[in-house]
Amino acid sequence: MSGEIIIKTPSEILRIRKASTIVAQTLSYLEKFIKPGISTLELDKIAEDFIFTKGGKPAFKGYTVGNGKEVIKYNHTICASVNEVVIHGVPSSEVILKEGDIISIDVGVIFDGYYGDGARTYFVGEVSPIKKKLSEVTRQALYEAIDMCREGNRVGDISRVIYEFVRKNGFDVIRGYTGHGVGKFLHEAPPIPNYPVGAGPRLKKNMTIAIEPMVVSGSFRIKVLSDGWSVCAVDGKPSAHWEHTVLITDSLPEILTVE
Repeated sequence: MSGEIIIKTPSEILRIRKASTIVAQTLSYLEKFIKPGISTLELDKIAEDFIFTKGGKPAFKGYTVGNGKEVIKYNHTICASVNEVVIHGVPSSEVILKEGDIISIDVGVIFDGYYGDGARTYFVGEVSPIKKKLSEVTRQALYEAIDMCREGNRVGDISRVIYEFVRKNGFDVIRGYTGHGVGKFLHEAPPIPNYPVGAGPRLKKNMTIAIEPMVVSGSFRIKVLSDGWSVCAVDGKPSAHWEHTVLITDSLPEILTVE
């Protein structure tokens, strides 16, 4: 994650807006393919092909974490997180969607060197009432948070609203993973936790940030699977993840990940 908050220029915002539009288009396009019997690897290929047709490039593919010998490279276009996998699920030919599953898909796009980032939770066929509520509460928490994205407010205001909304609706948020600045890089300052950790920096006009509630229906305790990426609820209960890229203006916030 880059160390300083980056205030974007108008020309940079145009490119971030275009990247974010392709993210939204990709997430919408994928919906018709999310049916029992398809693998998450097939969804990954569909997303990658679509992004290229729109003039973008996958932002996640080739992304690395770690240092020295511990570097891990991500080799896919989307993150596809099924049921108890909260975020960063690695697409696989062995993960076949079935009736009743819940799947969160995270997409990043580069357009002309600038980034957009977004995520959405989908239902595979008919799902349980708890999964429906979980996704809707997560989505609503995202929009409650976006409403706090006003110049002069603090990052901590966003964190508090997400946490309080999720908790009062009977769910919880995972710790250790956050939203973030986005645009010139995929991950920029400031980190935006989904739980209170202090006031944080003030929001300024022409910041672009990714807000992403990561919500679990049981305990907030998580583990990373052996693939080095997939973050899973330890208790095996379902999870949901929604995300938008948002522009801070001198009035109302603008959601950039829209078609």
